[in-house]
Amino acid sequence: MKPLGTGDHLRLGPYRLLGVLGEGGMGKVYFGQDSFGRKAAVKVLRPELAYEESLAQRFVREAQMAQSVTSTGVARVLGAHTDGGRPWIATEFLTGPTLDDAIRSHGPLDEPTLRALASSLARTLADIHAAGLIHRDLKPANIVLTAAGPRVIDFGIARPEHGLTLTTTGQIPVTPGFGAPEQVLGQRVGPAADVFSLGAVLIYAITGAQAFTGAHVAAVQYEVVHGEPRIDRVPPRLAPLIGPCLAKDPAHRPTPGQLAAVFAPAHGVERVWRHGPLAADIKERERTIHHLTTVVAASGSGGMSRRRLLTTLAVGGAALAAGAGATAWWLGGRGDSGPYALPPAADTPIADPVGATTGKPEPLWGPLQLLGKTEGGLVPVRDVVCALGATEGGLTAHSVVDGKRRWHAPGPVATAGIVTLSDALVAAVDKKGVVVTFVASSGEARWSVPASAKYVLAADESAVYVITKNDRLRSISRSDGSILWTVRPRVLLNADTRPRSVAGDGRLVIATAKGRVLVVGTVDGQEVWSIDDQSPTGQAGLCPVLHKDMVLINGATLTARALSDGGERWAKTTMTTDGRVQPSGPPLVHDDLVYCARGSYVLAFDVTNGTEVWRSPRGAFLESPVAVQGDAVSVVSSEAGNKGSWAMHAMSRSDNKQVWSRPLPNDAGSYWVYGDGNRLFVRAGAEVVALPVFE
Repeated sequence: MKPLGTGDHLRLGPYRLLGVLGEGGMGKVYFGQDSFGRKAAVKVLRPELAYEESLAQRFVREAQMAQSVTSTGVARVLGAHTDGGRPWIATEFLTGPTLDDAIRSHGPLDEPTLRALASSLARTLADIHAAGLIHRDLKPANIVLTAAGPRVIDFGIARPEHGLTLTTTGQIPVTPGFGAPEQVLGQRVGPAADVFSLGAVLIYAITGAQAFTGAHVAAVQYEVVHGEPRIDRVPPRLAPLIGPCLAKDPAHRPTPGQLAAVFAPAHGVERVWRHGPLAADIKERERTIHHLTTVVAASGSGGMSRRRLLTTLAVGGAALAAGAGATAWWLGGRGDSGPYALPPAADTPIADPVGATTGKPEPLWGPLQLLGKTEGGLVPVRDVVCALGATEGGLTAHSVVDGKRRWHAPGPVATAGIVTLSDALVAAVDKKGVVVTFVASSGEARWSVPASAKYVLAADESAVYVITKNDRLRSISRSDGSILWTVRPRVLLNADTRPRSVAGDGRLVIATAKGRVLVVGTVDGQEVWSIDDQSPTGQAGLCPVLHKDMVLINGATLTARALSDGGERWAKTTMTTDGRVQPSGPPLVHDDLVYCARGSYVLAFDVTNGTEVWRSPRGAFLESPVAVQGDAVSVVSSEAGNKGSWAMHAMSRSDNKQVWSRPLPNDAGSYWVYGDGNRLFVRAGAEVVALPVFE
């Protein structure tokens, strides 16, 4: 990163510009920060090009292409200004090296890391193609390695699948050696072109050398069209998987979905982005950017100046990567200040995992009496764990690091529930039926809306959903607190306890009383589909979970259904033990596997097709919730050596063995476990304890 120079903007839209990340023939990319501390990469056209119609149109198209992809494998578009003046696009700032930087600094990837990279990139390409787009420029410089995994950036020449090429005579369409033969020849391209690029990227990642080389650009492009890739240095187990990607005929290349399946890494391999030299590199960059933003926030109150820090970064080579991706535009209507403005979400402090041991693990903190014996519940939100139903009433938040109380709000009702808003706010209901919100990290009160609410159900990017005291379903706008709609659903919502619910992708899924599932559209609240008998015992006990375009529902079966229309993708039938029905416990999706306790076992299924891929040792897990952190699958058992006692079990994902157990108080009334930030938060009645996880 370089300091701002003469002629550089100090601000674009809501972003204060702090440094220059890079520049090219068309423009510059700045590092920016808004008034809430949110970091962004702000890409802007050069002034002399802003009024050149064809380039301005291409810039607008880049913003549109990036916006249309919804995938965790790309970065989000945070804001854009493309009408008049100097066009700019603000995208999520990604902290980490690009793949080519990582290879230069740390050498080629090993096989497990390569598999993790390949599987992640294949899934991302599948998402890009599902949006009707072709990336067209997948290369090591357009892949950022973050602590959460690889992210694809730069949609500068992305096009709809039906779009023509962007090349004219004499132009080079993509980076030599990574573009497909049909791109080199200026022909129409399809999704298979991105697969070819992926194959070239993987050869570079595993060998440190390009698949196609030559003395000059034309020679490299000739090899792409007519030559054979240099695959001899690829490990024998990987060569048959990568080789087909580089077929000259697009019809002979595998699909991204097929590649994601064949490269599926071993369980726990996602830790490659959090351990080892590459992870240390990422963490150092995170510390550097934190220092930079802290210096800026201090406004000259001491320490290293911003210019000196930026110069140090440039000299030291601590490059910081920025990405272009998608999910939502920055909406000026929400404003940068006021009660409805969304504050930045706090970072999640990550605990160090411990070595696998047997016996009773030492708590990180607790047990602490944070709740009533049966009412309320726990919700981890980044740096705090919120306890609704505190012993003195209301809502408390405690540090995930040491359990110390961070703040207390006396108003919220324990039985009404709590939901999170973008991991930045928490919403609850007070005794008068008012929906109240607080900043999760600090407890600062934000907006409140009189809604005659009995329960708060769920929230998505635009609204908070509640059940009213007269059993209506109501939607409340997150942008201004207005009531968007109120409906009386066909399925009665007069449950004695709060139904578990989840919202996303235009649907609100409610697990109602007596084992029913009701799905309504979030635009108008009208019923879209429903299930009437999902619970075999007639009890609610259902916990719907969203995953991409599916909802997973436990109960009589564990079923995966299309969120849009309820079409069944797969289902696991009810298990029986000694002639008794054993329904599925709450599902948990982790690393594209769905875990759930079913009677005597904890099982893991491939979330896409329901294939069983992991089974725990036999136990008495009933319908326990499941937490997955590190290599540990953790679950509550009703039997630990002596029948009738309760314990917390942790089992290894890699070898299916029980590693440790910890006794829990008997007859506590309510047991639950959550996993977050390499910690397990275990509730046994009123008590909460935080436990470590093992690698």
